[in-house]
Amino acid sequence: MEGPRINPELPVGKRIQYFRQRAGKTRAVLAGLLGKSESWLKAVETGRLLPPRLPMLVRIAEMLKVSLADLTGAIEAPAETFSGSAHPALPAVRAAMSDYLLGMPSGVERVSTQQLRERLSSAWAARHASPLHRTTLGELLPGLIRDAQIAVRAASDLRERRDAYALLSETMNLVTFYVAYQPAASLLWRAVERAMAAAYDAEDPRTIAMSAWSLAQAHRDSGEWEQAQEVTMSALRLLDPLLSDGPAELLGMWGALQAEAAYTAAKVGDQGVALHHLDEASRAAQRLPVGYYQTMTSFSTAILPAHAVTVHVELRKAGEAARHAAVGNPADIPSRPRRARHLIEVARAYHARRDYEATAELLDKAYEAAPETIQFNGYARQMVGEMMDRVARMRRRAHDLAEKVGMLA
Repeated sequence: MEGPRINPELPVGKRIQYFRQRAGKTRAVLAGLLGKSESWLKAVETGRLLPPRLPMLVRIAEMLKVSLADLTGAIEAPAETFSGSAHPALPAVRAAMSDYLLGMPSGVERVSTQQLRERLSSAWAARHASPLHRTTLGELLPGLIRDAQIAVRAASDLRERRDAYALLSETMNLVTFYVAYQPAASLLWRAVERAMAAAYDAEDPRTIAMSAWSLAQAHRDSGEWEQAQEVTMSALRLLDPLLSDGPAELLGMWGALQAEAAYTAAKVGDQGVALHHLDEASRAAQRLPVGYYQTMTSFSTAILPAHAVTVHVELRKAGEAARHAAVGNPADIPSRPRRARHLIEVARAYHARRDYEATAELLDKAYEAAPETIQFNGYARQMVGEMMDRVARMRRRAHDLAEKVGMLA
């Protein structure tokens, strides 16, 4: 029997919407059957969230009584496109996260908070400088996770224990950068929650703000918009009274949280709120010392055009996103993975305008900046897959990109 006739250009989200409506199911009904919120399904259908991973796509196809090929448009290698792959070091990082050191290892030297602080600083610097940043972190994290726990256990007084908890929290936040975009959602949430728990034990506003930034991202990437914004606003309220007399680091985190609030608002299409928070982030950046760069979030004056691009891409204003992209110079972003992510966001703007040559060029530049960013980025993989499958004149170039990012392995 011949399959349903459907525009081959439709993205996965629109296909889900089409087949849902054809099946006579409301968003609320299908979302309930999937154990998801109606806002999550709306975000998938409208493209505000990436297509679900393969197991969820299979469930949706079964409930709508269509084939997976119908739902995906027969995109080549859907498992690779939507599920991604695990980094080779993931099992070692997972094992370290699962070892809670219930008994103090015998013969282990005491790890001082100063030593751990220096190693963490080096790990952040290595991540920003390395094009293979995930591999770099995969080598460093098992030891850091273990030693951060030992530092907490070995602390001799309350002040040292709080310092150790702050460093444990920062280590967990570093873990989230490694785990993100891999098929390890439960591990990501474990790291986020342990980061926040340790931050509370540290009783340090900066550490709590850093962990709130990570927690808000985890909520947002799960389609939990209200929870993401609630966490972000709570962290901003915590920092507000401390800014006038506090160090630049607090202002840097305040600016980073404003940018996150803008991103979340843009995700749900609330333009006024998004642009307000983007303006607040800009004002924060202008108050920072010259050359300041927040280590974890990359917040700085140089990153403002990148935030503006992402916000306008999410608001479906591709032209405005491209305009902001022209203002900034990606080379001014010192972090290679953050620079690559920015280039992918600019590519999204050009892809929305169907300027596929510019899209491919930007994705090539992202690969040059940090191959391990584009290899694990769902938006990049989706754009490459769509060009390879649906844009005849781009098929060869998209195929070369797909080979680079591991979609054809």
